[in-house]
Amino acid sequence: MTSRNIANLVLLAAIWGSSFLLMRVSVPEFGAAPMMFFRVLLAGLALLPFVFIQKRQGVMLSKAKEMTIVGLFNSALPFSLIAFSTLYVTAGFASVLNAATPMCAAVIAFVWLGHRLTMLAVLGLLVGFIGVIILVWDKLELTGQLSESSLATSLAIAAGLAGAFSYGIAANYTKQHLAGVDPMVSTVASQLTAAVILLPFTVYWWPETIPSFEAWRNVLILALLCTGFAQILYFRLIESAGAANATTVTFLIPVFGLLWGGLILDESLEPRTLLACVVILLGTGLTTGLIRRRKLAS
Repeated sequence: MTSRNIANLVLLAAIWGSSFLLMRVSVPEFGAAPMMFFRVLLAGLALLPFVFIQKRQGVMLSKAKEMTIVGLFNSALPFSLIAFSTLYVTAGFASVLNAATPMCAAVIAFVWLGHRLTMLAVLGLLVGFIGVIILVWDKLELTGQLSESSLATSLAIAAGLAGAFSYGIAANYTKQHLAGVDPMVSTVASQLTAAVILLPFTVYWWPETIPSFEAWRNVLILALLCTGFAQILYFRLIESAGAANATTVTFLIPVFGLLWGGLILDESLEPRTLLACVVILLGTGLTTGLIRRRKLAS
């Protein structure tokens, strides 16, 4: 990966690191599907004028089928599944489940596309995931009330892992079928198609009580920053660095979740936290090729 790709990877992790906190706070008011509907709808509408300014609407129409598939597997399905999981597990737990994305993407690329996995890349995936587990170990406990519902907890865990698998499918599909497509076009089309997919579920599960101003504000942040802008970065990374490398961003997301907690909420950083961050960065470096075999041998 180039230095620019690494910088975009870190920036993307910093942005997405805040999304789990926003969902954890506001999904109980909206419900998973309605909140994610507004997330993708507002993101798509906010960026749509740029597609017309660049005169790229023809590309959207010519790739409508591909964009719909990406909208389903990269936004509608995983967003809703992960949002649902935050109803029953902590934000830290949800980020652990999401951290399975690179492994899912790598395995899918190996099975589906025949991509070769080096031993160094496999080692990096394992090291990165171990680092995430260390990082959020003390945050994996559920509240007493929720832990009594083993069925809901099991469903939440299954939903989070299914969301990670969905991201893995979308990353590889994007690399295979949307190579060369402007990231802005991919972002807008996939978000709008995701909104269409989520619309009937939103109507069915619309909350009886109107969400608060704070909840709507969080949706707006999710839409414009954590979805619209972040998705452009993500598709750009897939295009230039590959699906497996781009999905390693999920290893860094919990790191930034704790960093924002320290800076904004004045939470202390324990030695274990610092160790976990080092392990995660090592795993990401191995997987992306930033740390190469010849460097390890020197």
